[in-house]
Amino acid sequence: MAATVENPRPSALEQSWWLRAPAVLVAPRPVFVALRDDSEEAAENRQEPLIALLCFASIAAVLGTSAARTILNEGGSSLIVPIWAFVGGAFYALAVYWAGGGLLFGAARRLGGVGSFRRARNLVALASAPLALTLFTLWPIRIAIYGDELFRTWRADLGHGDRIFTGLFYGAFAWSALLLLIGVRAVHGWSWARSTAAVALAASLPALIVLATRFH
Repeated sequence: MAATVENPRPSALEQSWWLRAPAVLVAPRPVFVALRDDSEEAAENRQEPLIALLCFASIAAVLGTSAARTILNEGGSSLIVPIWAFVGGAFYALAVYWAGGGLLFGAARRLGGVGSFRRARNLVALASAPLALTLFTLWPIRIAIYGDELFRTWRADLGHGDRIFTGLFYGAFAWSALLLLIGVRAVHGWSWARSTAAVALAASLPALIVLATRFH
């Protein structure tokens, strides 16, 4: 008789993280406080939910880039868009997870913080929840209204409604920045001023790069 191989079932703690990660949108502090447990077991149990969250957020982020608004300018099937968004989102997620986590880790260390690079990466992933939310709320509605035109005309005026969607999308970025600030404060037990300094220091290099590319 052939031996049957059973897939290992996720632990109760890992299952709880699949619920806890989205809860950061409504009750962020206790979710971030849970990151203080940086043991191997705890980190392993939360890894998959947090990476999934960051991947969803990254796909939403690349859909909002200028490149996305021109992807169908040369024609082609609209099926290109989800494939491109998935691949681009994967690369974006890797960059944010490692580079963003590294910048936050370095900034916290400069201000006297303790903790691992892994925990900094987890913190960045959790803070991306508002962007992940837009992938299942804002983007389906926006695409349903404007269809392919949303990915054919960069800088074209699609009307007042599209500008509202753009504002909501940028609002998600601001919400993520606020969650990152709350997370740094909760994990390290710092004051608002010290937490703000850490986030600002971590964001300074990406901000300089963006400014350099815009005014080059």
